[in-house]
Amino acid sequence: MTKRLLLIINPGSTSTKFALYEEDTSLFELTLAHSAEDIADFKKITDQFHFRRDLIIWELGYRNTDLNRIAAVIGRGGLVKPIESGIYEVNDKMIEDLTTGILGQHASNLGGLIAHDIAGSLPNAKAYIVDPVVVDELQPVARLSGHPEIERVSIFHALNQKAMARAYASSVNKKYEDLNLIVVHLGGGISVGAHRKGKVVDVNNALHGDGPFSPERSGTLPAGQLADLCYSGKYTHDEVKSMITGKGGMVAYLGTNNYKEVCRMADEGNQKAILVRDAASYQVGKEIGAMAAVLAGKVDAIILTGGMAYQEFLVNQIKAMIHFIAPVTVYPGEDEIKSLAYNGLLALNGKIEVKTYS
Repeated sequence: MTKRLLLIINPGSTSTKFALYEEDTSLFELTLAHSAEDIADFKKITDQFHFRRDLIIWELGYRNTDLNRIAAVIGRGGLVKPIESGIYEVNDKMIEDLTTGILGQHASNLGGLIAHDIAGSLPNAKAYIVDPVVVDELQPVARLSGHPEIERVSIFHALNQKAMARAYASSVNKKYEDLNLIVVHLGGGISVGAHRKGKVVDVNNALHGDGPFSPERSGTLPAGQLADLCYSGKYTHDEVKSMITGKGGMVAYLGTNNYKEVCRMADEGNQKAILVRDAASYQVGKEIGAMAAVLAGKVDAIILTGGMAYQEFLVNQIKAMIHFIAPVTVYPGEDEIKSLAYNGLLALNGKIEVKTYS
């Protein structure tokens, strides 16, 4: 019997990662980098659709891929409506919401769009997304911000957080649904989630300004000063939004969104870099403490993951603050491609419920 192929697509702001799996075996994984010049002429993220799709198709052709063997195309989930965790088949309603950017424009919106387009051109392929960034399992008290005009929303690194939580549970021979965990994704954005028995009951909005500052996001800002800034006449609405997401955090302080570069500057004695590096660790540790309170101190483990978790100094600083709460496990980097492939294969084999987006 011919083995099935699974095409995995994970678009990021400056790159498109994709991989080809034969059942549960990775045949190859590629990262297609997109320079600022490559994408400068596209006004919206969705305008990049044909550009990115065609690069993937070209690479598949270059490797003589038998497209007819592709049974599933699994894309990273984007800013759709808030939904529960799981795998979803891409449908017309999802395409509409990803295209219009119902919750905003983000590169991950292209995952479902490209998956649907490629699968639609093949004889037997289905298109899916898994655990998009808007997975919403917040408990009711976590939604209140302090003013009825502003509700806290769940936008975080759901795919990687869930994958690492399940990996940890497997490593200790327990079910994810039986554990209380704090999972910290340390990347271009930083999210700290309280996982109670398989549900993320509280988490900072890692995209639109909440929680610790990161390489390119400002995190929580003093509200009164932010209001003054908005009405100072110095900045447009778009400029203020970019200060919060894209041009905030470390890039605002030091001119770089490369955490390795921040560490290099600090190691060379740059006092401002030292302060920014230490403040980043401090804010993450403080947020972990807050999530420990959410779980009433009953925490089985704290998991640090994401690209910044490769930096030993950061990990050690965070551990020094929070080690008294629970054991700390580090899974550096992210394994989103593998998680997308795993869920896609479960769906093809009928071992996981495929949910309907509405």
